[in-house]
Amino acid sequence: MPEPLRHMIHQLVAEAVLKCEEVLRYTQPDLVHDWERMTLYRATDAADSLDKASLLIAAYCQRDGMSQDRINWYLQTDQQRSRAAGPGSSEQQLLAGLLGEPAPSEADDENGMDYSWGQRTAEQARTPESDPMLLLTQACLHGLSTRLSDDVDALDTYLPTQTATTARNVAAALHAPQPAAG
Repeated sequence: MPEPLRHMIHQLVAEAVLKCEEVLRYTQPDLVHDWERMTLYRATDAADSLDKASLLIAAYCQRDGMSQDRINWYLQTDQQRSRAAGPGSSEQQLLAGLLGEPAPSEADDENGMDYSWGQRTAEQARTPESDPMLLLTQACLHGLSTRLSDDVDALDTYLPTQTATTARNVAAALHAPQPAAG
């Protein structure tokens, strides 16, 4: 990958990651007044940044002679769904499962997989800090954002104790000078 392209991809991915952290931030109870608007804005901003990265790589592949069929295969265009279409049956089923409601009657999802996924996620939400991968992901995103803003004390105002402690550790690790490779 040419260095300027690599640099742009890294920039777009970093931008998406920071927008993802903002999505998490706006789900916290102290920001309940505006969560709908801001979570949708930031989630779509993150998706747009990653779409731009994907399409930029695809443009390079196209320029380098890769066939359009292969590019489409790699872009997984058969899975693409426009946000402009709005929430569909899949999202309605997932939401019903999350909220403990009956499965929507218009279920077209094979075997109700989205509904079941929602139910499993709702069960896991009862003990949100028991999933180490989820805790570490949240802590890393919050720790990175906090490190960039130098506002480590803010973590205690909106995160559960265990997540805030881990995020502080991540921020501290990012702040510490790294030893030179030997």
